[in-house]
Amino acid sequence: MADKKTETQMNDNKKKQGQAATLKKVFRHLGKYRIFVVFSILLATVSVALTLYVPKLTGNAVDYIIGAGNVDFPGVIRIMIRIGVCTLITALAQWLMNICNNKMTYQVVQDIRNEAFRKIKILPLKYIDGHPYGEVVSRVIADVDQFADGLLMGFTQLFTGIATIVGTFCFMLSVNVTITFVVVLITPVSFIVANFIAKRTFSMFRLQSEIRGEQTGLIDEMVGNQKVVQAFGRGKKVTEEFDEINERLGKAYLKATFFSSITNPSTRFVNSLVYTGVGITGAFAVVNGSLSVGQLSSFLSYANQYTKPFNEISGVVTEFQNAVACAQRIFDLIEEEPQTPEPENAVELKNIQGNVRAEHVDFSYVEGQKLIRDFNLDVKPGQRIAIVGPTGCGKTTIINLLMRFYDVKNGSISVEGTDIREMTRKSLRAGYGMVLQDTWLKTGTIRDNITMGRPDATDEEVIAAAKASHIHSYIRRLPQGYDTWITEDGGGLSQGQKQLLCIARVMLCRPPMLILDEATSSIDTRTELKIQDAFAALMKGRTTFIVAHRLSTIREADVILVMKDGQIIEQGNHESLLAEGGFYKHLYESQFMKSQESA
Repeated sequence: MADKKTETQMNDNKKKQGQAATLKKVFRHLGKYRIFVVFSILLATVSVALTLYVPKLTGNAVDYIIGAGNVDFPGVIRIMIRIGVCTLITALAQWLMNICNNKMTYQVVQDIRNEAFRKIKILPLKYIDGHPYGEVVSRVIADVDQFADGLLMGFTQLFTGIATIVGTFCFMLSVNVTITFVVVLITPVSFIVANFIAKRTFSMFRLQSEIRGEQTGLIDEMVGNQKVVQAFGRGKKVTEEFDEINERLGKAYLKATFFSSITNPSTRFVNSLVYTGVGITGAFAVVNGSLSVGQLSSFLSYANQYTKPFNEISGVVTEFQNAVACAQRIFDLIEEEPQTPEPENAVELKNIQGNVRAEHVDFSYVEGQKLIRDFNLDVKPGQRIAIVGPTGCGKTTIINLLMRFYDVKNGSISVEGTDIREMTRKSLRAGYGMVLQDTWLKTGTIRDNITMGRPDATDEEVIAAAKASHIHSYIRRLPQGYDTWITEDGGGLSQGQKQLLCIARVMLCRPPMLILDEATSSIDTRTELKIQDAFAALMKGRTTFIVAHRLSTIREADVILVMKDGQIIEQGNHESLLAEGGFYKHLYESQFMKSQESA
């Protein structure tokens, strides 16, 4: 029992420390816009001071009304003019204060969102691969919006509320010390209520944000893969998963909303106590002659204004708890460990001939689970290196390491004699042209997608690349030709046509080295034969890495690396590997037999 209590206390301490650290980060971002904070405080002070001056004037006006037929109208009119001027200045001050608060809030939100987006671009791929895309999107969009709402409410009402409490207290002291003491005596009840609610809402709002991110991730995944869901009859199962997440989200919302909703009635109850205390004490003071009717009227107004900010501040505290919980999630993303930074004297890779060397490379995605072990490779300029092997043997992983999407655990990979960790990633990746089995298009025109690697390419060069990849005739038949707009999923394009666009992209760049990972897997046999001819021309004199499952496509490779369990078990050309009668021959014959059986 004692251990459980200690664990609970430790968790509470961690939550408090995490909340305090998050607030420090928020204030650090606010520091850039301190001028708006200063103006907001000054305008809040002016607004509150004039607002609190009006009840005093109202009380004086009441005292001018002595009785029936005995009213000091000139005095009442003078006070009415003062009240009108105060009201106009207060309205102007509040308008300017709202401008400052909005400017400050949305500048901070813009900075945080920009920071998060920049961080995503330098996060290691293992983070992106290990988190649902929708969950990352939820942090950058939904959580930042929630944070903005809480921050704006905080600055709009917090400064005004605190200034109102302090100002009202001073005004009440100037009228009657005894009644002020009654008000102050009951006030701590509001703090107790607010503190009780605040402690319980932060963890609930954080849980709510996490579940909402999980839900966004599921929705993003299902919408993006709706064809697969329907093809495999997963609709019911996905609906059940969504209902389960939605049920948890509903419970989290209910708990958070319950505790936050009791804020208003609780503080209103405290307000009623204060108001009642002032009314009873003030009535006795009026009877005793120590307080005028006008002063009692002012005091009742002050008592109401004094307690009203506690309602607002309690609401702000609740909303701010939600904002801080969302801010903590976005700061967690921003503070994720970035990819290994480039050295200050990083080399710009130029004059690439195609010399690639891997020495004693070890790598694994998961610590303790070996994948690539003692991988060695020496590639000469212009060689075509084919990588084959069963699924999961590490073929695509080799490509990831060559492009430095992941860093090796041990050993080294060098290009032109320089370790790739000592050169800029941009120059390294610019040296490769990649065509993957999975196509990637962006929202834009056909031309935009082809010229992604060379935005300055001429129309003639774009058309030549499209012709080389055998996609030109199709593009010409589109309504707007190369200016036809497509979305990231390719719209009406077939999988093969999308892959041909990606091939045209590489044909246009004509990089010194190529990586072809099942580059023609989605293309019909007739077109594939034509593409192979185009690739043969493109590969001439270029170092090329080919990942292939269909062994018939790599017969002309200079070197074939046969991989199994992360290691090269055989190496040679097509004829020599068949002559060895090893694993490659077994793979080749099994495919050959299958093709004969299917025929």
